[in-house]
Amino acid sequence: MRGLTAALRRQKAPQLMRGQRNPKAPDIGKLITVRVSPKTRARIDTGPRHRTFCIVSNPRQAVRNVPKIEQIDAFIVDIPTIRGHVLSMTTMRAQSAVIVRLRCSDGSDGIGEGTTIGGLSYCPESPESIVSAIDTYLAPALMGQEANGIAHALALMDRHARGNRIAKSAVEMALWDALGKRLGVSVAQLFGGQIVQDMPVAWTLASGNSDTDIVEAEQMIALRRHNIFKLKIGKRAVREDVAHVGRIKAALGDSASIRVDVNQAWSLADARWGLKGLQDVGCELVEQPVQARFVNAMAELTRSYEIAVMADEALGGPEDALSMASRKAADVFAVKIAQSGGLMRARDVVSIGQAAGIALYGGTMLETAVGTAAALQLFSTVEHLAWGTEFFGPLLLKDDILTTPLTYRDFRVAVPQGAGLGITLDPAKIDFYRRDKARSLHAVAGE
Repeated sequence: MRGLTAALRRQKAPQLMRGQRNPKAPDIGKLITVRVSPKTRARIDTGPRHRTFCIVSNPRQAVRNVPKIEQIDAFIVDIPTIRGHVLSMTTMRAQSAVIVRLRCSDGSDGIGEGTTIGGLSYCPESPESIVSAIDTYLAPALMGQEANGIAHALALMDRHARGNRIAKSAVEMALWDALGKRLGVSVAQLFGGQIVQDMPVAWTLASGNSDTDIVEAEQMIALRRHNIFKLKIGKRAVREDVAHVGRIKAALGDSASIRVDVNQAWSLADARWGLKGLQDVGCELVEQPVQARFVNAMAELTRSYEIAVMADEALGGPEDALSMASRKAADVFAVKIAQSGGLMRARDVVSIGQAAGIALYGGTMLETAVGTAAALQLFSTVEHLAWGTEFFGPLLLKDDILTTPLTYRDFRVAVPQGAGLGITLDPAKIDFYRRDKARSLHAVAGE
């Protein structure tokens, strides 16, 4: 528009020699504010009298300068747990997490994590298969692609590898971290903005011994670290498990909320008896009582008992969430970034749950502080998590791999502040716990 152009040119330029830059001209990329006349403003919109513009020398050049994915490094760190973590299908004494480091052509970088539970005993992916999928299929597909195009990157990964949700999630997480760092904003800001500063965090009691679990829970309450406890059951007979839960609830009373996770261990017949018994001893919620594929059984249990039924392993992404919601097969969704296939798809699961009136819970794959920070960023954009979170993964490990650990206090965990995920890896810790010191590296030609 002539008026707008005149406003930008209003200041008379000095006489310059060929090739000499006007010292009064704004720098390329700089934001400038100019006064716009009422007549010109009326032709643009009804906005303010002063408008802000970004000076670009050549728009085509700006497009060419979009950062590209240049390097992806995937490796395993093995970190011991503070105690044996007893689940229905395995006992964990260490966590093996896949860390992804991604570098872009503009020098920006990002980190991500892909973690499963107990090797292949929990799901079809293991730490070794995650690294293999990234090295062999995902990283080569992404080399040279625009680093800002995260949706496109996810589509490319889907095209080159079916399934492998945790591997894709680790790479996608690193892309979000890098984008946030480039823009100087948190990942939460990229997903619409942070609503909460911290959130309630549960602790899992998984020694398998009632007396040990009671002492551990009482210590956590005294430290004001946790007052929500999830018990891992399903390895023993149903009646023994119910008695175990009842003893712990009776000892803690109203000072704690008690939930259980069966990890798919029960048949429908066992689950009917188990839910009735758990309900009677004061347990508030049971997580994934039957196998994930038994959606009709989940729906029956959800209808039949007052105790809340939560879907976990049954949620492999938005499609599963839609199926569970349409069949009313859960009261609560345990939403996990890795299990959903990444932050974007986990946010889709959240949206489906919200639309269906299903309560939400922030789930964990027992990640290190990297994956936990990503979960905190994402779930800080959700207004209401009716059942809280279980983002305690870093506390289960004997060591932390961040320069500044996450903050747990007053029964809550704080959302890390800063650009991207808001965290920094500790190089010495990474080097110490890294399984294979030889780098598993993909880089563009010439690197």
